[in-house]
Amino acid sequence: MDLLEQRILGEDIDRHWYYVSKRRALLAMIGDAAPRRILDIGAGSGFFSRALLRDTRAREAVCVDPNYPAEHDETEAGKPIAFRRAAPPGEADLMLLMDVLEHVDDDVGLLRSYVGDATSGTRVLITVPAFRFLWSGHDVFLGHRRRYTVAAIEDVARRAGLSVERGCYFFAAIFPIAAALRLPAAIRHAVTGAQPGPRSEMRRHGAVGNAILGSLSTAELPVFRRNRLFGLTAFVLARVP
Repeated sequence: MDLLEQRILGEDIDRHWYYVSKRRALLAMIGDAAPRRILDIGAGSGFFSRALLRDTRAREAVCVDPNYPAEHDETEAGKPIAFRRAAPPGEADLMLLMDVLEHVDDDVGLLRSYVGDATSGTRVLITVPAFRFLWSGHDVFLGHRRRYTVAAIEDVARRAGLSVERGCYFFAAIFPIAAALRLPAAIRHAVTGAQPGPRSEMRRHGAVGNAILGSLSTAELPVFRRNRLFGLTAFVLARVP
């Protein structure tokens, strides 16, 4: 999760349609196999780990992000959640990399560095932005290196040594809106090579806009795990052999 987006949304992040919907998709992806200990890489505010501590039987979480100003410990739903600049030793049965791999040059190497010492059977949930043709100033603003197809991020997971269980797209309902807004700039980039200027597309919405966009995304939850066609975010659930 991007700390830049947290700064934009502030306390509204817990109500913002995008993060509420992605939290619900995360819970749907892991299903009934609730984790006990979570290792959340590039966790930012710990939004997703906090949700799992509240909504599942998970007992503790460690959030890792080199950009934390200081390491500290908190509780969420009465459970410990630690914030660290580097991953501590220890076992986790669920590892999260929520919008992390698109930020680094060597995505396979970074993923391998974390899963190489993980216990066999550890589940790894990865999300990344989808489709290169949707590249925009928002990607530049967040410091992205690339966007992925489901097949591409599954390949990254396998080359890092993981066994892929499922790959799919989410935010399919919002996809046509985003494509219509981003395609003109993408075409200019393809024709002229001009990189779009950095510009965040994350916005606070009123109650009506939040409800509409949230409802569109929630409607696809029952089927999104079978969607390998299109969406704004690619999900991969994998396992350490």
